[in-house]
Amino acid sequence: MNLLVRFFRHEAAGGVILMLATLLALICQNSSLSGIYQEILHSEFSIRFRNLEFAEHLVLWINDGLMVIFFFVVGLELKKEVREGELSKPSQIALPAIGALGGVVIPAVIFWLFNHGDDFAIRGWAIPTATDIAFAVGILALLGKRVPSGLKIFLLTLAVVDDLCAILIIALFYTDHLSMTSFLIAGFLLGVMWLLNYARVAKKSVFVFLTFLLWISVLNSGVHATIAGVLAAFCIPTVDRNGNRMLDEFYHDLEGVTNFFILPIFAFVNAGVALTGINPNQLLNSVSYGIFFGLFFGKQLGIFIFTFVFIKILRLGSLPSGATWTQLYGVCILGGIGFTMSLFVNGLAYENSDKFFFADKLSILVASFASGLLGYLFLYFYSKVNEKKLSEN
Repeated sequence: MNLLVRFFRHEAAGGVILMLATLLALICQNSSLSGIYQEILHSEFSIRFRNLEFAEHLVLWINDGLMVIFFFVVGLELKKEVREGELSKPSQIALPAIGALGGVVIPAVIFWLFNHGDDFAIRGWAIPTATDIAFAVGILALLGKRVPSGLKIFLLTLAVVDDLCAILIIALFYTDHLSMTSFLIAGFLLGVMWLLNYARVAKKSVFVFLTFLLWISVLNSGVHATIAGVLAAFCIPTVDRNGNRMLDEFYHDLEGVTNFFILPIFAFVNAGVALTGINPNQLLNSVSYGIFFGLFFGKQLGIFIFTFVFIKILRLGSLPSGATWTQLYGVCILGGIGFTMSLFVNGLAYENSDKFFFADKLSILVASFASGLLGYLFLYFYSKVNEKKLSEN
């Protein structure tokens, strides 16, 4: 029991469980369990209140419903970092923010180069721009003291800014036609929540209820429902009128649920790539090339080049404390772990279409795995060489 508790408290635990959920999805989809797996994904669930009814398949309830909680937690983390943490001062955010920008621009350009002639394929340009916080930070945690603390802060801040970019991309580019009535209701609810935040109201239940109403409004507005989670999070008081740190309390209450339930469930229903009966040549298409090269090469090169220019050419910053350029590049490689965020954007871009024979999802998995493995080995062996040199001196 103590061993189990220690595992769940480890920083890498969330990444390990995500990996297990992904493997389980692949096994289910490519075995005799495939029929049961598909039946589960396409089971219809409905919520009905008087004449109002929501009926969707399980996969959509998870992607449009449970993932709202994930984005709510991301929003809480963003607000805390803006108010008190790494994003509170321009000098702290500048370098990782520039790196995050490079990690969005270069992968998007690479994807465009492969797919600019196909109007449907080009919808996935944002897939390789995302970084999975849980996996990337989890791998750094496995490296322990081999990686300087300054680099860990750099990666965490970069991943947070990267998530913010992903949220903006979803809101701006993956939004359908707006329903003005629902949009106005959502705006009204946000105004009420902001006033309650300003008044530092101490009732969590009030914010939970209003967040639920906000989710329903945004779900019907045409803007993707997950945006409701982020917006609601920014309306949670950091400290309520009774002196309780409501923001931290919400975060701690939901962090475990998100890492050990919501994200693994999301991976399980979205990572099931059917490999049986597919011609390998079908997997080699412009979308798979754009995603793989965008994530694996575009991410690491974009982050590194933009930070290099910022430090060496523009002379506007310096390396994270205790880090070398080689170690920084190792962290840049980890930026190519897109996984959950890339799978999420992929679902928005192609609406889980099998037009590309699941090559899009497979490319995300392969590129993320390759980035994680290479980044870990790069940092592990380079740090080991450094330790040996230090001991000789």
